[in-house]
Amino acid sequence: MRVGVFTPLLSQFTLEEVLRKLTALSISTVELGTGNYPGNAHCKLSMLENEKELKEFKTILADHGASISALSCHGNALHPDEARAREAREVSRKTVLLAEKLEVPMVVDFSGCPGDSREAKAPNWVTCPWPPDYLEVLKWQWEEIVAPYWRAHGKFAAEHGVKIAIEMHPGFVVYNPETLLRLREIAGPSVGANLDPSHLFWQGIDPIAAIRVLGDAIFYVHAKDTQIYAQNLPRTGVLDTKAYTDERNRAWIFRTCGYGHGEEWWREFISTLRMFGYNEVLSIEHEDSLLSAGEGLMKAAAFLNGIVLREPTAAAWWV
Repeated sequence: MRVGVFTPLLSQFTLEEVLRKLTALSISTVELGTGNYPGNAHCKLSMLENEKELKEFKTILADHGASISALSCHGNALHPDEARAREAREVSRKTVLLAEKLEVPMVVDFSGCPGDSREAKAPNWVTCPWPPDYLEVLKWQWEEIVAPYWRAHGKFAAEHGVKIAIEMHPGFVVYNPETLLRLREIAGPSVGANLDPSHLFWQGIDPIAAIRVLGDAIFYVHAKDTQIYAQNLPRTGVLDTKAYTDERNRAWIFRTCGYGHGEEWWREFISTLRMFGYNEVLSIEHEDSLLSAGEGLMKAAAFLNGIVLREPTAAAWWV
C-alpha cells in the first residue's frame, strides 16, 4: 500500500508546487480532479487534444518522481437538468479517455441522482419507503435513468481499460454497500467502490464491516474520518442539514485521519483491506473544518505514513 493525496484542497497552488509540498511529506502519489465538483486545477481535459500540454504535464510528474493513482470527476451525470447532466457526462467520458491516455487505471466518480420525473428540475434522493410515492420514484429512477446510463458508461470504461470507483455518498443513488453492489450488477465489473469511511461512519455503517460486504468490489480508498457528537445526535439523527462549519451544533463533522478514530481503528481498517485483497492507495481527502488545509494534510500524512502496510505479504514461515 501507499499513501496518496486528492489534490483539490491545494487548488491555489500549481501542480509543481503541490508535488514539492507532498515530497516533503514523503508522498509521491496524487489523485487529480479533472472537472465537475473537484474542479481541474491540476489536470486539464484539454490534454486529450493538446500534445504539447500533455508532454509538459508528464514532464512535471516525472521530474518530481510522482505517479497518478486516479483521475476524479465526481459529478451528477443523472441530473434532471439536461444541460447539467450533459456537461457532467462529457467530463466523465473525457476523464475515462484521458485516464487511458495517461495509463491511469482508475477514475473516481459519483453515481449521480435523478429527479422524480422527466419534468423535474432538481435531484430527488429517496430515503424512505413510505408513503408509497417514494418507492415508485425510486423504481423509476433506477429503471429509466440509472440503469441505461451506467450500463453504457460501464461498458465504455471497460472498452478503454479503465475502472470506475463510485464514491458512496448520501444524496446520490449509490450511498451504501447495498446500492453500490446493485449498480455494479447493472454496470458490470468495470464499476466498483471508492470506499470512503467518513461517509459510512455518519450513516451508522461500520466501514470495516463494509469491507467484508464489498470484498473485491473495492477499487479505491479515500482516507478521511468522521467524528460523531453524541450530545447533538438526538436532535437530528444522522441526516443533519446544518452547515459543515456549524461544528458546535452538528451531529457529526468530517475530520482528518486520526481525529475521529484512533490509530487502533485505522490499523484494523488497513489490515482488513489487505485481508480482502486491497493493496493500493490510501488517498487523503482533507475536509476537516477544524484544521487548515496545510495542517490537516500534514497530520494525516504523518498519521498514515506510520501505519500503512508497505511491503507485500510473505509466506507464513511459522506453519
